[in-house]
Amino acid sequence: MIKADQSLESKMKAIVRDVPDFPKPGILFKDLSPLLKYPELAKEIVDQLVANIAPFKPDALVCLESRGFWFGMPVALALGIPMIPMRKQGKLPYTCIAQEYELEYGTAKIEMHTDALDKNWKVVVHDDLLATGGTADAAAKLVKKAGAEVCAFSFLVELEFLDGRKRLDQATSPIHSLIKY
Repeated sequence: MIKADQSLESKMKAIVRDVPDFPKPGILFKDLSPLLKYPELAKEIVDQLVANIAPFKPDALVCLESRGFWFGMPVALALGIPMIPMRKQGKLPYTCIAQEYELEYGTAKIEMHTDALDKNWKVVVHDDLLATGGTADAAAKLVKKAGAEVCAFSFLVELEFLDGRKRLDQATSPIHSLIKY
């Protein structure tokens, strides 16, 4: 299935699974979990994410629940920086700050511990997938609330047809995606 001479994008696209009508009818879900079955490919993904993120010299990597954690922790370790988790409301045990964002069917909140980021830190926001950009935009706003600055965004997959880039501040925060659909 995976050939050594393929590009990283080709390898990933050969493994990412389409799941029709998940989580609801009409949605074609891009399932990234099969990537975790291949340690050599996972290492190659981590190495590429590190190469994309390192030039920004971030002080921390903010990772979004939960699939953003999968590759975020090894990337943060490779860069020698903290991995800061952002989670859905009510999932973190300490005092939190929150940011509400809109969903197509209502609103949701993400949270981060109040002491997770230091003032003026440069931060990269990392998640598995950029779709409409709502979650990543909320994460960026939460980083700013904490007194830090988003210097870049990092994603494994980008669904270009959903125009998520338009919601994010690309002028000051470049966006890197390993594969695009």
